Amino acid sequence: MSAPCQQPAAPAAAPASVPLSPATTARRPAVDWRIRFAALSLIWGFSFLLIKVGTEGYAPFQVTLGRLLAGTAVLAVAMAMRRERLPRSARTWGHITVAAFFLNALPFSLFSYAELTIPSTLAGVCNATSPLWGMALSVVALSEDRPTRRRVAGLGVGFLGVLTVLGAWQGFSGLDLAGTGMALLASFSYAVGWIYVRRTLAATGSSTLTLTGSQLFVGTLQLAVVTPVFTSAPDTFPLLPTLSVLALGALGTGLAVLLQYGLVQEVGPTTGQMVTYFIPVIATAAGVTLLGEQLTWNTPVGAVIVLAGAALTQSRPPAVRPRAAGGRTKRLSRT
Repeated sequence: MSAPCQQPAAPAAAPASVPLSPATTARRPAVDWRIRFAALSLIWGFSFLLIKVGTEGYAPFQVTLGRLLAGTAVLAVAMAMRRERLPRSARTWGHITVAAFFLNALPFSLFSYAELTIPSTLAGVCNATSPLWGMALSVVALSEDRPTRRRVAGLGVGFLGVLTVLGAWQGFSGLDLAGTGMALLASFSYAVGWIYVRRTLAATGSSTLTLTGSQLFVGTLQLAVVTPVFTSAPDTFPLLPTLSVLALGALGTGLAVLLQYGLVQEVGPTTGQMVTYFIPVIATAAGVTLLGEQLTWNTPVGAVIVLAGAALTQSRPPAVRPRAAGGRTKRLSRT
């Protein structure tokens, strides 16, 4: 899933989607937001493990198609229960098609291909670079996002973190450059997609659930066209990879979206986006403990540096309130 400014960064584990629209209705869930926050962190953190297991039984495009099908099914049920209507504007569907490519079809496929040759731990860390890409791109694409010293510093810190993860001082020895490059490109794709939807879909009048469900549906159609061209139908359906793909879609691509936007509505985007910083930690722990992946010191150290840089790029200085009659200037915190 997300990312640069108004919404949580979209991780590979989730279908980064459209910003909250005015039509979205806010209902206070029965489950405390902290529990849902923890659940969302776990779901997205474990998604990289599920991708790795899924690719052991299916081609990468098949993994992506399966997760999109399962995720679309979950959101279709939610839309039916809430009696949501699909967008009617052809222009809106055109923007949804572009968003589905950059936020679902392309990054999901790239991460699936990347994990053929790189550990799920490294894929999780690469996913954490999405806010860095988002900050760099928003300076160019979004006139309201002006760079500050803090955000530029965050970009530099994040870049140093990436070099640390990749082991630049040893000439990237032992690193699969193609797989790592695809994982980083997937994170870059999320950033491109988020900026695109901010410019085109933020004020359509449709609810977030409608736009997200439509986006996943279109992404499913895109993969349904591509997958038969590059893969053949599977001869068998191995149990563990099949369950992994279904869980990846139903939980990481369907349920996680509902949890994400519920959190953003209830506690705001600043708190909601903090889930991004737990994902690589959980992905690393899952990969090492459950898949037996090897972990060198530079991966966790670099991940911490990347997350610190990402946090700086997402931070904002306190707003300055106009000077009062008594001559004092008060600062307002932003969320």
